[in-house]
Amino acid sequence: MATLRQLRTRVGSVKNIQRVTNAMKLVAAAKMRKAQDAIVAARPYGRQLSRVLQHLTQSIESQHPLLVERPVARVAVAVVTADRGLCGAFNSNVCRMAQQELARHPQTDLITVGRKGRDFFRRRSVAPVVHHADVFRRLSFKHALQISHDLSQRYLRGEVDRVLLVFSEFRSVATQRPVVEQLLPVVKPEVAEDEALLDYIFEPEPERLLDALVPLHVNYRVWRALLEVSAGEQAARMTAMDNATKNAGDLIDGLVRQMNKKRQASITLELMDIIGGAEAVSQ
Repeated sequence: MATLRQLRTRVGSVKNIQRVTNAMKLVAAAKMRKAQDAIVAARPYGRQLSRVLQHLTQSIESQHPLLVERPVARVAVAVVTADRGLCGAFNSNVCRMAQQELARHPQTDLITVGRKGRDFFRRRSVAPVVHHADVFRRLSFKHALQISHDLSQRYLRGEVDRVLLVFSEFRSVATQRPVVEQLLPVVKPEVAEDEALLDYIFEPEPERLLDALVPLHVNYRVWRALLEVSAGEQAARMTAMDNATKNAGDLIDGLVRQMNKKRQASITLELMDIIGGAEAVSQ
């Protein structure tokens, strides 16, 4: 049975933890808003890029090397996770989905982005062929360029026949859904029926445009995945720290009740001793 002093010490410790978790929640909320604004700002560019690529792929017969489908013998699985924890099951959900993809394909190359994914697979004796470190410390578009260039070169050299991107998609503050998307070869976007028969005049030539736009499309897909993970990590951490703060409050309330009971019991015993002593003296 804990003493009154021990209970006071525990209450003080839990209050300190509660202050830390509340501060982490506020920091995560501020970072999440910035990441959310970055996603919203990038979406119009992605939509317009996909639209132009749709018309190009329908207007010309030649294909870019990153669009060519070939028999799948070896698959590259690029796993995008956060660098830090304390965000609930955010990282483990992505890693488990990536683990399923590795089990589904007998010949795979694992590429990790983010420290948590690398550590997850190292503990299971699966070493990544490439690890991109410190991406989320100061996230910028150059990180997406480096990752997409590495993946594209592996595909163009014939080292892999398909590249899959595994990351957590940011739906809302409360919802982050792990997804698997095919990055390479680039899946040709479908054209609406009312636009399929339209004839466009391109300047410069469609082939030159295709050579420029397909790598841009791959870069954007990787950049979008990084933004989704950045926003999802902060949203998951904000939710986790909010729950931790509430749990700490509940724990403090329980400890305070125990402390009050303990103090009341000690006061009752002292009163009984005083009353017993007074009765003994009066007799």
